[in-house]
Amino acid sequence: MIRIYTDGAAQGNPGPGGYGTILKFGAHVKELSQGFRLTTNNRMELLAVIIGLEAIKKNDLPIMVFSDSKYVVDAVEKGWLWNWEKKNFKDKANVDLWLRYIPLHRKLKPRFTWIKGHAGHPENERCDQLAVVAANGTHLPADEGYEKGLN
Repeated sequence: MIRIYTDGAAQGNPGPGGYGTILKFGAHVKELSQGFRLTTNNRMELLAVIIGLEAIKKNDLPIMVFSDSKYVVDAVEKGWLWNWEKKNFKDKANVDLWLRYIPLHRKLKPRFTWIKGHAGHPENERCDQLAVVAANGTHLPADEGYEKGLN
């Protein structure tokens, strides 16, 4: 089983933000993170999941995503996402990211587990560190999906 741990952070919401993702498969561990100059916490939570799924090279293994984001976990596990899709995401946020997520979900079929954030879970704490460090970086790129939505 591939385990993906994720977290996102935004300072100001909107404000500078970042994501942290850890992939674990057997003894293999990969950490990914990036910051953006202006974004939201929910975007970073969702992007952390997307980046983790995009990094998977094997399509035939079960995948479990661990996230402290009720927004992401409930959207998928409670089926809200599929209703949003049927309604063309009318009045929904982060459409660009959900449209990026859907084909990954259909291909990889990940399952989600919600974990309480800032509760001492080692991988969640590490993901949070990665996200915060990334958000505090210099010369951060634009979160184009978010910034285009502001115009």
